[in-house]
Amino acid sequence: MNMQNCRLVYGKTLVELGMENERIVALDADLCKSTMTCLFEEAFPDRYFEIGIAEANMVSVAAGLALCGKIPFVNSFAVFSAGRPYDQIRVSLCIGKVNVKVIGSSCGLSDFGDGATHQGIEDIAIMRALPNMTVLSPADGIETKKMVKAMVEYDGPVYIRILRNEVPDVTNEKQEFKIGKPSLIKEGKDIVIFAHGYMVYKAIKASEALEKQGISARIVNVSTLKPINEEAIKKYASGVKGIVTVEEHSIIGGLASIVAYIMRGQAIPMEAVAVQDCFGQSALDWEQLLDHYGLNDAAIVKAVKKILG
Repeated sequence: MNMQNCRLVYGKTLVELGMENERIVALDADLCKSTMTCLFEEAFPDRYFEIGIAEANMVSVAAGLALCGKIPFVNSFAVFSAGRPYDQIRVSLCIGKVNVKVIGSSCGLSDFGDGATHQGIEDIAIMRALPNMTVLSPADGIETKKMVKAMVEYDGPVYIRILRNEVPDVTNEKQEFKIGKPSLIKEGKDIVIFAHGYMVYKAIKASEALEKQGISARIVNVSTLKPINEEAIKKYASGVKGIVTVEEHSIIGGLASIVAYIMRGQAIPMEAVAVQDCFGQSALDWEQLLDHYGLNDAAIVKAVKKILG
């Protein structure tokens, strides 16, 4: 299985797109070697702006650049880019539908060494609550590249959360990515598992374990958290005995909330695998954290079997 680092894919893709489109500019909040905008700085030093640890100012500068016809990408860790400049994103970007792209790098628990202060597990909830904001969560490096290209073509504010560590490719390179459209990863007839980010891979591993027990799981990658195609979610949830949502995010305000709202009034059982309304912590590695918070294939199997009895 091919492994890719999503933030490195992001950095390289931004450089490729920068060669094609001189309107693209990048801004960073003193983390360019982590967000990988250092690659853009090296390629286009006159189109790169180091703002320092001043995320609110960074968004305000980006809004001005966008209003002058540029396509700004503002970069920091997800916990900072979604949290610290919330007011500037709301007022300067979302109210006027200003064409700025907000990058939430090292999202979820993937910055395992720095603990709760650096782990963004509520960013989707924050960004989804904003009118006119589009919210993306790629499953792998393949989808990351497609998303960044789609972001340039899309006119309006977009937030994308990007994982820190290497993850396996699980999506089809030939499949077209379209903002708002969930994609089928694996067909199944007993249960449907909706997931995004690295949890798509965990869902695949869980489905392999379930198959050995005679349980067939349908897996759907919901890589756009907003806007979302409600009819597609209902279609993928039809004909099965239950729904499991899986995400490296708080159980509040993320995929679990989305699917529960879409399926309101329907008599179908649902379980959610997510961070249970608590902060993260430091660990020796990412997988150790995921296991501690129940974000693994064993937890998904357990949720499925709970539904099926």
